[in-house]
Amino acid sequence: MTGRLMAQTVEEPGSTQPSETPQADALPPTHAQRAPESRRGRSAPRRTRVVVRKVGPLSVLKVSLIFYFCTMLVVFLGLVFLYSALSAVGVIDHIESTLADFNNENAFSIDSVWIFQRLFVAGCAMVVIWSLINVVLTFLYNLISDIVGGVEITLAEKR
Repeated sequence: MTGRLMAQTVEEPGSTQPSETPQADALPPTHAQRAPESRRGRSAPRRTRVVVRKVGPLSVLKVSLIFYFCTMLVVFLGLVFLYSALSAVGVIDHIESTLADFNNENAFSIDSVWIFQRLFVAGCAMVVIWSLINVVLTFLYNLISDIVGGVEITLAEKR
């Protein structure tokens, strides 16, 4: 077995060595660094308050596009199944004959392929429009959070 060994430094719970990175002080202590008193009180969940000051517009765009596209597919497939069920029962044929009687014509048909193509294109357009609305709202949130200070959220750890 060949491989490289990497050196790791582990601080002892009682050591007072300064940390090498300036961000290490901001991080919560690891399990090995916690004091023995904290091991006894495991019944209460640990709570942390965080503030959301900025939201990434690109990440909002990605999530919105995927979310709205999936929602559009669910609605679209629901309409396809509904149309298929209505056609199987004979409701579509009855509507066609009623419209033909109303127009005094003998030939009237509903072109389902044409309708569902247009519905899919309109659904995709709505996905893009609502995703862009979410991005604009993200920019507004970022501007307002600079003034107000963001949204404060309390996170609780399950144990």
